[in-house]
Amino acid sequence: MRVRVLSAILLFIASISSAAAVEVHVSVNGEDSAAGTAVAPFRTLERARDELRRLKARDAARETATVVVHGGTYYLSRTFELGPVDSGTSNAPVVYRAYKQDRVALVGGRAVSGFAAYRGSILKADVGALGITNYFRQLFFDDQRQILARYPNFDPDHPCDGGWAYVDGKTIPMYKNVLGEPRNRFEFCEQDARTWARPEEGEVFVFPRYNWWNNIVRIKAVDSGRRVITLAGNASYAIRPGDRYYVQNLFEELDAPGEWYLDRRTHMLYFWPPAATDGKTVCVPTLRTLLYLSAGTSCVTFRGFTFECCEGNAISLQGTTNCLIAGNVIRNVGDYEGNGVAVEGGCDNGIVGNDIYAIGSRGIYLEGGDFGTLTPGGNYADNNYIHHTGVYYKQGAGISLHGVGNRASHNLIHDEPRYGIEFSGNDHVIEFNHIRHVNLETADTGAIESWNVSWARRGTVIRFNYLHDVLGFGQENGHWTSPHFAWGIYLDDGTTGTHVYGNIVARAPLGGVHIHGGRDNVIENNIFVDGASQQVTYTGYGPKSDVAMITKNTQPFLDNPIYLKKYPEMTHLDLKTAWRMSGTKFLRNIISYRDPKAVLSKFTNLPFEETESDYNVFYHFGLPLQSDGKIPPGEEAAAKQLDRHSTNADPLFMAPERDDYRLREGSPALKLGFEPIPVEKIGPYADPLRVSWPIVEAHGVR
Repeated sequence: MRVRVLSAILLFIASISSAAAVEVHVSVNGEDSAAGTAVAPFRTLERARDELRRLKARDAARETATVVVHGGTYYLSRTFELGPVDSGTSNAPVVYRAYKQDRVALVGGRAVSGFAAYRGSILKADVGALGITNYFRQLFFDDQRQILARYPNFDPDHPCDGGWAYVDGKTIPMYKNVLGEPRNRFEFCEQDARTWARPEEGEVFVFPRYNWWNNIVRIKAVDSGRRVITLAGNASYAIRPGDRYYVQNLFEELDAPGEWYLDRRTHMLYFWPPAATDGKTVCVPTLRTLLYLSAGTSCVTFRGFTFECCEGNAISLQGTTNCLIAGNVIRNVGDYEGNGVAVEGGCDNGIVGNDIYAIGSRGIYLEGGDFGTLTPGGNYADNNYIHHTGVYYKQGAGISLHGVGNRASHNLIHDEPRYGIEFSGNDHVIEFNHIRHVNLETADTGAIESWNVSWARRGTVIRFNYLHDVLGFGQENGHWTSPHFAWGIYLDDGTTGTHVYGNIVARAPLGGVHIHGGRDNVIENNIFVDGASQQVTYTGYGPKSDVAMITKNTQPFLDNPIYLKKYPEMTHLDLKTAWRMSGTKFLRNIISYRDPKAVLSKFTNLPFEETESDYNVFYHFGLPLQSDGKIPPGEEAAAKQLDRHSTNADPLFMAPERDDYRLREGSPALKLGFEPIPVEKIGPYADPLRVSWPIVEAHGVR
């Protein structure tokens, strides 16, 4: 399970214990004309990199090459880039590391000085005079991201459900389609009418229609008489009455502590500090990316740094091999498209032991592997602590897995606007993660969710994860509410051939697991506790459902011998009948729930004759077990054959009031073959590559 992590540790130990041929030093007080030694260090990473290139060209660097960076804040004037020429080998890696326990901050921005009084508590600074001429979209004060001037104002006491305006008009049912419905304009309420000198500078931050994710779109025009805002581009969906939004980047709205505005014409920055500025730093990003490793780069490690203040991906690995990002703090980075770490392509790259938070989009994005050959990427995210991502992009998960054969393991993830982990593709492993208090700002979602839209995307294993307090936020009967419309594990839109094993899911509104239109999914040996309305959800397609996209995405793989050998069930896949949600197995699970109004399961278009369920323990604290759904005609007999060996009994949890769901001796589940879940292995662990231990969890939803 931890083979790659162990190899990474051995690689790092080798890098610091071998008789290193090269050790180059960098210091904020150094000089690039110096020798690069501990007593005469270089000043920049570029100079150290170029020195390693020079030594390699002389064939002098046969063993581990280490760049030791001493404590201080390094304001990068450009992205630090490495390429194939900067690679190490498995026996002689190239390692960039902080000196001992020094704090080494790599900053993709500039500190702003020279503030003067402007009006009231608002200060101003001429950033153009400081040489800062880019149109930055973020500002950090005392290491905290500040608020671009907005209406309505941000509500710190209610960060998710406060501080919004709502589109005016008569409510339209969410799933009712309206022909010709525009996506680039909406009507605002009379009380939200504002006066702006340059409205075209403003942007609308909006959750359109479904509340799945948000858009940030510039304003084109404001018609005050008709109370209509027209946007310069389209939102993802129509903006409907009742949708929530706010408007930002308008000078007139700078009216609260923490807000700021940049006048692009004059390069004048206006800022209302939330606290006294003495001894505090104001920093604005000037780079999109801090660290970039290009295709062909291999065996390079970065360890012990703080990466902060940039607008795009903090760290980008493009087509690299066996590179390691370990034991770092990655924070305060990323815009709507900017991630903490992005691994795109390549193989066997590890993101290990980092603290990642306050990220514009995703914490970690992992992609790799080949769909045609099912060759695994082997990229992995292990032992990370990730929280408060998706600052701008509300579908920004803690970890995103894509491609073939990648892994997310032993991570702690909380306070996410949507997923803890999302995935698509084949043969991923998602294991031993602790995910809590997620889905804080969106609906129709899960703590772990997939969106495959193909019956050929198979082979993923989801095992030994602990998911709890999965919230969800959305509209119900015209009112915004939470918890709402969320599951623990959500196998969405045709997700197929997934093995969900040994997970614990507690307190998800719509239950522990949802299978939506997928085939051949196996749900076994899990514990599902206290779903608010139901515990398990099956949503199959009907014979008239539109599955054209799923069929289109499946067709190219039906004749691929590699797929047919690895997934023999595909040999029997007939696309004309593939809409039937067949092959579901629900075995040796424990379901326990208290709410008298809750049901055991909810199902739609579930083919009982092609479904297996047995050896489960159900417990409703003495209340009847009921399900919600219609059994298809002719399948009554098959439905009665389900759960013939299951039992309705107390599973005998050790201490459920303390979320201790280990089983006591004599549990009926053990008699039915349930295997104890190794809860002691779930979540992060002490390790030389962890940036800190024990983890001190950040403030958030509880």
